[in-house]
Amino acid sequence: MQIHLKTLGCRLNEAELETWAQAFQAKGHGITRNLSDAQLVIINSCAVTQDAVKKSKQMIRRIHRDNPQAKLVVSGCYATLNEEEAAQLMGVDVIVGNQDKNQLVEKTLAELNLDSMPAMSTEPGEVSLFSRGRQRAFVKVQDGCRYRCTFCIVTVARGEERSRPIQDVIDEINTLHNQGINEAIITGVHLGGYGSDISSNLVELITEILNKTAIPRLRLGSLEPWELPEGFFELFKNPRLMPHLHLPLQSGSDSVLRRMARRCKTEEFGQIVKLARAVIPHFNITTDIIVGFPGETEQEWQESYEYVKNLGFSHIHIFSYSPREGTKAAGLPDQIDQNTKKQRSKQLHDLADTMKQTFIAENLGERANILWEGQNEPQSNGSIRYFGYTPNYLRVACDVPPELILENKMAMAELIKAEQDFVLVSLI
Repeated sequence: MQIHLKTLGCRLNEAELETWAQAFQAKGHGITRNLSDAQLVIINSCAVTQDAVKKSKQMIRRIHRDNPQAKLVVSGCYATLNEEEAAQLMGVDVIVGNQDKNQLVEKTLAELNLDSMPAMSTEPGEVSLFSRGRQRAFVKVQDGCRYRCTFCIVTVARGEERSRPIQDVIDEINTLHNQGINEAIITGVHLGGYGSDISSNLVELITEILNKTAIPRLRLGSLEPWELPEGFFELFKNPRLMPHLHLPLQSGSDSVLRRMARRCKTEEFGQIVKLARAVIPHFNITTDIIVGFPGETEQEWQESYEYVKNLGFSHIHIFSYSPREGTKAAGLPDQIDQNTKKQRSKQLHDLADTMKQTFIAENLGERANILWEGQNEPQSNGSIRYFGYTPNYLRVACDVPPELILENKMAMAELIKAEQDFVLVSLI
């Protein structure tokens, strides 16, 4: 059977897709990039914003329209929070809630009566990651969150914290590396809380991965800026752990952070960033900011803007606040009008663009080991332009002769010129 996998939303959803792909292949089924070839489609939905809910429903409808013969299984946060609505959408055969995600493959095959073992060997065939055109893998190490930020519906959808045993994570990374993957991205809903339920912590996990795997690059996914274990930044002295962290700030105003029930004040956040930059030069810090949170006054907005400007980030994910039913923030007074949100978002986007160019300029002239992607573009002079990422997560490009194949290889390069969305480099 050919299976097509689709996801919306976070890196954790991506990691779950990889796990399901491997599990389906272990049972003898194939993974296809072409929807039209699939007999079964798995959708990992999202509900982080109202727009994500809308996109999840649109994706389900579109996939059923484009391949009405395929069986359709929907999981993820939208399907968990809106199970009845999702089940009634045209074409949906099975709903698998987040609480049952680790049994999705078994439940799907059993409920759809598809669990027929092929005569061929059950060893995985074409590697799922490469069949979807990727050189890196997302590895889920924990799920759930014990905190309740007032704007967040994901913790409701994902439930309590659950950590994977360290050896399971090591085994998965070693399997991926043996399949040719050169970078693993460690993900979780509350990554900093890893091990809270199994008497471990994130430092122990990363230390063990670095000691017991040989994968060249290890990267951390989004990480809340609290509960970082002692010795966390010492880990980055190992060159295999990439010097980039996505630390969601959400607001640069302490009074707004209190209404959000965030557990990290601006002063503490600044100390974390300062420590990271002291350990590794050009350490890349990216973040999330919500504009127009309920009650955000003009003074609070200016506080937030100035804080972000003074601290500096290479990239900001900017969200205009949207109420999510089931969260405390949806019932807070003084909801902000759309025009104000739009104006503040525009102001922050302009600042973010400036800060991104500043960070790029600081890196020009540096040398870095690049992991090259499969994406490439023919140039008018006959060369091929490859894209890749530096260890500190700058997107770079290099023009090479067509006979030089860079895909999924690592090569040293010098950063020489800033372009609109990337940095041109020359191979060394």
